[in-house]
Amino acid sequence: MLNNVIFKDKADAAVTRKLTSLFPGLGYAAGYKASALLDLEYIVLQRIYKYGGQPFVRDYLALHHGDTFDRTFGKGTGKAMMSATAGSLIGIGEIILLPLDVLKIKRQTNPEAFRGRGVFRIVADEGLGLYRGAGWTAARNAPGSFALFGGSAFAKEYLYKLTDYNTATWAQNFVASIAGASASLIVSAPLDVIKTRIQNRNFDNPESGFRIVGNMVRNEGLSSFFKGLTPKLLMTGPKLVFSFWLAQTLIPAFNKVL
Repeated sequence: MLNNVIFKDKADAAVTRKLTSLFPGLGYAAGYKASALLDLEYIVLQRIYKYGGQPFVRDYLALHHGDTFDRTFGKGTGKAMMSATAGSLIGIGEIILLPLDVLKIKRQTNPEAFRGRGVFRIVADEGLGLYRGAGWTAARNAPGSFALFGGSAFAKEYLYKLTDYNTATWAQNFVASIAGASASLIVSAPLDVIKTRIQNRNFDNPESGFRIVGNMVRNEGLSSFFKGLTPKLLMTGPKLVFSFWLAQTLIPAFNKVL
């Protein structure tokens, strides 16, 4: 009798099954931990790549194409556009991290897609299939990163009249980060919705990005491309502002030391 009360439908199961039945949230906790780990790995690698890589691309453009930007856009605007373009190029290259992003989003929004498989098993099974939707991701990253670095650069150029962006104070970097992060989230919102829906589907779902776009327009209207923008500005915005502000403040400081 006591056995049935404690273990319920697992009363006649093996001892190990009985014990695990006493911790019904254990599987969820393990899944949550895996999701959190994937999220952390992706964010760390993505931030290092984007914030650390953009200055190198910007310096390359300044060295080889600086005069072209100045002639085309004017001296001040050309420098800001060069920073934005460097951000856009580095954003496109970000698709190298796409498998981590795909696994992270699926673990968070569609755990059934894992069907008992671990991360390494999925990587082995899916292979290059984890890069499905790379084109849409690149299309989303290009304007998003352009707006992130461009918004920051234009704030420093026209709000603070800085001739050298690396001389910005921490307060100036903070305001510039708000401008860049807000512009980035708003500009990339439509393609971000498409990218997330592509990554959210099951691994064996052959639905194309264009089919998803067509269904969204037909069934949900154009406003569906901006779904979740307000929560994203409120939740993701502060984290993006903080990390971008930190990078813009610390990278020039480290360069001075080195």
